[in-house]
Amino acid sequence: MRDEGMATPAAPGDRLMWLTTQRVFYAGLLGPVGARVLGGWGLYVSTSAADPIRVCIGGGAWQSGELLVVPPQVPHRVESARPLVLNILVEADSVDPDRLPSFMRERCGCAHAPEFVARVRAMHARLLAASGRESFEGFDFDLLFFGQALAPRVLDARIARVIERINIDPAQSASAQDCAGWVHLSFSRFLHLFKEELGVPFRSFRAWKRARSLLRYVHQPGTLTDIALDSGYPDATHFSHSIRQVYGLRPSEILAGSRRLALHDAAGVRAS
Repeated sequence: MRDEGMATPAAPGDRLMWLTTQRVFYAGLLGPVGARVLGGWGLYVSTSAADPIRVCIGGGAWQSGELLVVPPQVPHRVESARPLVLNILVEADSVDPDRLPSFMRERCGCAHAPEFVARVRAMHARLLAASGRESFEGFDFDLLFFGQALAPRVLDARIARVIERINIDPAQSASAQDCAGWVHLSFSRFLHLFKEELGVPFRSFRAWKRARSLLRYVHQPGTLTDIALDSGYPDATHFSHSIRQVYGLRPSEILAGSRRLALHDAAGVRAS
């Protein structure tokens, strides 16, 4: 599917990432992605109708289209003939899965939502125009891309408190036992309630949030070991293995592909 020799290089000025606590918009290089397992809803949009992208869910058949939808924790591979891909990530803990837009609820793989596809491409252009001359602080992510606020997920208050603390500092070393103590639950009761509320084990949730935090360090100077420690990993080996399991890419590949990426964090700070 991908022919590196024939692909037209993506212009550096087309690449940006808008990163918030519960959402990510990425317009950048896809690269030779292996199997990936993300902890949020992954929405992949092609840059034009003439250049569809394709996805393989698990070990199933390849599907091709302008919009690909992958629910949380679903193994998948994505390929594109063009180097630039538009990708939205919506954190599973932040939205009610039963009240998502129909194209997200009803599909896994290729989906038909032309209005959404057109909006994503238009918002890419709008953000590119804003990048470099203004912050994104005043922008409403959901309103821009979905036209409305996505319905929040209602969680047990104790589990919600734990998730909030993890979202604030994904690199913290607090164990499941520590988290149970924060909300005055026994260890076993906490693990059971967490999985009941989120649909995933606590360990998987923590692993995802830690891997996601790598996105904040793509422009950080220093070695992979420095970034690994800042992200909460004990060493570079564990860091590399965990990142590859989640993103299907080695950390070095992610960092190399982000060198010309305009990065806007949740506070609207921009780095080039």
